[in-house]
Amino acid sequence: MPLSATDAVSPAIEHTKKQLFQPFRFWQWNRLALVGLLAGELGGGGSCNVPSNFQHPRHGGSGKFLDPGLWHHDPALLAALITIAVVTGLALMLLFMYINSRMRFVLFDSVITKECHIRQYWRRRREVGNRYFIWQALFGLVVLAGMVILLGIPAAIALAAGWLRNPSEHLLPLILGGILLFFVFLLFFICVAVITVMTKDFVVPHMAVEDITAMEGWRRLWPRMKAEKGGYAGYIGMKILLTIAAGIIFAIISLIVLLIIAIPFVIVGVAIGVTASGVGWTWNAVTITLAVVAGIILFAIVMYAVSMVSVPVAVFFPAYSIHFLASRYPGLDALLHPAPPAPDFPPPMPPPLPPEPSPIG
Repeated sequence: MPLSATDAVSPAIEHTKKQLFQPFRFWQWNRLALVGLLAGELGGGGSCNVPSNFQHPRHGGSGKFLDPGLWHHDPALLAALITIAVVTGLALMLLFMYINSRMRFVLFDSVITKECHIRQYWRRRREVGNRYFIWQALFGLVVLAGMVILLGIPAAIALAAGWLRNPSEHLLPLILGGILLFFVFLLFFICVAVITVMTKDFVVPHMAVEDITAMEGWRRLWPRMKAEKGGYAGYIGMKILLTIAAGIIFAIISLIVLLIIAIPFVIVGVAIGVTASGVGWTWNAVTITLAVVAGIILFAIVMYAVSMVSVPVAVFFPAYSIHFLASRYPGLDALLHPAPPAPDFPPPMPPPLPPEPSPIG
C-alpha cells in the first residue's frame, strides 16, 4: 500500500532516530555532516564578521584605505585579472557541482544502509554520479538560457517600442510589463525548483537502483507521477511545510551555536584592533593576508558547526523521500527492507545404520 505524504513522515523520523541516536556515533555524525554539506542537503547557514579597528596612521599620508594607484593599472592587466577571476569561478562551480553529484549518491547509500562510509560509497556509484553531474550541468545551461530568453524578449520589445528611451512617458506599459514579467519569472523558478527536487528525491534512487541515466530515470518516474498526481502533489506540499518548519527550528539552533562561537572571535578581534591602533598597524599585504586567512578559518569553523547541527535534517529529508518512493517502487523497497539472511541450519544427520545381525550359535 503506497504511503501518503503524511504517512511517510513517521517512518522517516524513526529511520533518522535509529541511524543517529541508536546508538549515537560521533564519527558517523561527523561524516554525515560533511556528506550532507557537499550534497546540498543542509538548510542552514550563517556568517560572522570579526570587527577590526585597523586605522591608517594620523600623521602623514592621505588617510585613504589603499593607495589609489592600485586601481589604475593597465587596462589589459585589469581585463586579464577579471578573466582569470571569471574562469576560476566557473571552474570552482563545476568542481562543486561534480562533488555534489557524487555526494548525492553517497548520502543515498548512507541513508539506505544507516551507515556512512564515504570512500566505499564514492567508488560504488562513480558511473551514475558522473551521469548525474552531466544532467546537472545541462539542466543548469537550460535554466540559464531560459533566464536570458525571459529577460531578452521583454527588453527587445521595450526597446523596439521606444519605452526605454523615454520611460517617464511610458510608465503604464513598463509597470504592467514588469508585473507580468515578475509572475512569469516566479512560475519559471517554481518549475525549476520542482524539477530539481523531484530529480534528487526520486530520479536519483532510480539511477542508483537500476544504474541508468537521469533521463531514463525520469522516464521511469513520469508514468508513476501521471498515475498518482495527487500523491506526488501532496508530497511537494508536505515537503514545503516540513522544510519551513525544519528551517525555522535549525536556524534558531544554528544562531545560538554561532553566537557561542562568535564570542571568543569578537574578544580576539577587539584585542587585535586595540593593539593595532596602539602600534600604528596599517592595511598592507601582510595584514590583508592575515585577515583573509583568519576569515577562511572562521568560515570553516562556522560551516562545520552548522553542518554538525543540521545532520538530522540531512538524514531526515532523504529518508522521507526514500520511504515515500519505496512504497511505490519495489526495487527501492528491496534495498530499504532487505530480506533477512537464510538461517544457517546444521547439515542433516545421516540415517542410522541398521543393527548388525547377531552371530548364529
